[in-house]
Amino acid sequence: MQTPTIERSYIKDFLASFTRKKPLIHLDPVIEFERPQLETLAVSLSLYSSKVSAGFPSPAEEHVEKRLDTNDYLVDQKEATFFVTIQGQSMIDVGLLPGDKAVVDRSKTAKDGSIILAVVNGEFTIKTLSCSKHGTARLLPANSTGAYSPIEITEDTQFEVWGVVIGSFRRFA
Repeated sequence: MQTPTIERSYIKDFLASFTRKKPLIHLDPVIEFERPQLETLAVSLSLYSSKVSAGFPSPAEEHVEKRLDTNDYLVDQKEATFFVTIQGQSMIDVGLLPGDKAVVDRSKTAKDGSIILAVVNGEFTIKTLSCSKHGTARLLPANSTGAYSPIEITEDTQFEVWGVVIGSFRRFA
């Protein structure tokens, strides 16, 4: 896969600064990025109207609500969307587990409460964006064990929202 020309110089500069930075504590870094294939064949699978707790829906045709293409379901803006692999435990309370693929859309605008992929002092991380009345930002973990602390964004913090996490997926087998 080719990286768009406009992103190449930014990525080179970022990687150079990344190697000079010291890692933040309590930060689950994101290190694996993937782009969805832009030219894929549509794969429409049955989406059954019956809701199930842990079983398999009846395959009877009258229960099929519609056909669902997973590409259409997971990706809003193909050119602005990519996947990252979750590492660490800091977002498990929102269902982002190690090994999951997070779907990140750079065309979305982050707002208070959005789960975002951010660059903090040269390192990528996924956290929930929290904005105060005064305009200051914090990045909140979602792990009730208390093992992770919020990241306070100050004037001295190198901070950029890289994209909004719009979904995730995982494989069991």
